[in-house]
Amino acid sequence: MAESMNIKLKVWRQAGPSDPGRFEVYLVPDVNPHMSFLEVLDVLNEQLIKDGGDPVEFDNDCREGICGSCGVVIDGIAHGPQRRTACCQLHMRHYRDGDMIVIEPWRAGAFPIIKDLVVDRTAFDRIISAGGFISAKAGSAQDANSLPVSKTSADLAMDYASCIGCGACVAACPNASASLFTAAKISHLAMLPQGEVEGAARVMSMVDQMRDEGFGDCSNHAECEAVCPKGISVSSITMMRREYVKALLDQV
Repeated sequence: MAESMNIKLKVWRQAGPSDPGRFEVYLVPDVNPHMSFLEVLDVLNEQLIKDGGDPVEFDNDCREGICGSCGVVIDGIAHGPQRRTACCQLHMRHYRDGDMIVIEPWRAGAFPIIKDLVVDRTAFDRIISAGGFISAKAGSAQDANSLPVSKTSADLAMDYASCIGCGACVAACPNASASLFTAAKISHLAMLPQGEVEGAARVMSMVDQMRDEGFGDCSNHAECEAVCPKGISVSSITMMRREYVKALLDQV
């Protein structure tokens, strides 16, 4: 059996959006190295509830690195030190006995804090909604190849479509830009013929909505790619910009 560890958690606590926040330090004893990061937060909350305290609020759902809801900043890095890993899949074997782990929410004006580590990411939903729908009939399963798509395009579209909308790109960007998220959602459709019909309207609407939500602009730091749990490339931002310029020229 693996040796247990004593871990200190320095957690951001904030009662509500308009309340002042502060860090509080908690000791979590007997942490198993095989525990996930979120399981340690579960243990902490059980401890706080038992002692009559207020549990730490944090988002989570699938705990399989799929849904994107678990995002927090761990020791100054969105999702923590393990590359291409959502924090729900980060395990305590990457830490040592006695370590102090600092946990904060995403920091961005477009992601207002709701409570503790929970932020409001509905700005992402509004960007998606601005993109509208695809009118082209994709066909049923047996008709999937009725519109030829090259393997290169199909692979790129799948890579871009793997975005889970966690918001790590925004949290890591010095400009709090949502360019990687928005570009991934635009680019995976731009690679496919079914997405071409509304392509110009889609890219203009989504980019304009991103701006209206208060996200910053991309200045090519590439911190977004570095922390993305799915490893989405900043090349998607290049494609988004190209599609946006094409849409503008079409209006001339």
